[in-house]
Amino acid sequence: MRKHFLSGYFSFTKKERTGVIVLLLFIAFFMLLPFAFPFFNKQQTFNSIELKQVMEQLDSTSLKHATYTYKKYIAKRDSQEIYKAPTELFYFDPNTIDKAGWEKLGLRDKTIATIQNYLSKGGKFYKPEDIKKIWGLNEDLANRLLPYVQIKAIVKDQSYKYVPYEKKKLILSNIDINTADTTAFISLPGIGNKLADRIVQFRDKLGGFHTIDQVGETYALPDSTFQKIRPRLVLNDSTVKQININTATLDDLKAHPYIRYYLANAIIQYRNQHGNFLSVDDVKKILLITNDAFIKMRPYLKISD
Repeated sequence: MRKHFLSGYFSFTKKERTGVIVLLLFIAFFMLLPFAFPFFNKQQTFNSIELKQVMEQLDSTSLKHATYTYKKYIAKRDSQEIYKAPTELFYFDPNTIDKAGWEKLGLRDKTIATIQNYLSKGGKFYKPEDIKKIWGLNEDLANRLLPYVQIKAIVKDQSYKYVPYEKKKLILSNIDINTADTTAFISLPGIGNKLADRIVQFRDKLGGFHTIDQVGETYALPDSTFQKIRPRLVLNDSTVKQININTATLDDLKAHPYIRYYLANAIIQYRNQHGNFLSVDDVKKILLITNDAFIKMRPYLKISD
């Protein structure tokens, strides 16, 4: 019975044996796992020569930084006046005191040279607090000297007399419309190169202006612009070039802006049918020529040379 009890206690079923084997395998795996780490995690190796070069570079950089910091400190120290007690305190004018006086007040030679250079170039101290602006002067020393600063009133140079600027009045010249060139017309407000050229061409085709209002007939010249420039337009000589209607050809007549082809042809046909004109007013007998057209062309016509 005891044997049966022991065999029953220590015997395993197939399923239990499988579980024990799996458990033993897991235990073995985890026991061997630390020994397998070196195969999966390779340690980085360092080249001793490269490591030495890196260390030397770091030392060089640190040395350069330390040198720069030291030089910066020296420059800052040299730019500031090292405080030293004045040998003597007295009232002084920073605009007139000499080098010996500054030395008694405790300033270094370098700072004194800066002040003298400033004064030699026309600089001035206008109030006691201006000494604090001296480059290199220690703040403590400046505050100690401040109560002793006495600046005499600076007299301005009386040789210079202020002359107020007087704006010159622009005198606008008048333009003679029969003699002015394009440059003269361009000087008028609102007249550019194109308009100036058109005015001159229109005048040449007419044979000259006999009234100022004719300028306003220029092609593309706005009436507002003409009214603006009209006060500056003058006509000193109203003599114009005239066409002899008894000898002129069709081309001569039609080239005039006030006649053109249809009226020129009518004049030629009337002359061929009735003979020479006895007076310029005979042109009014031509039916195509209205009274307004005749008034415009009348100054440019003649019957004899």
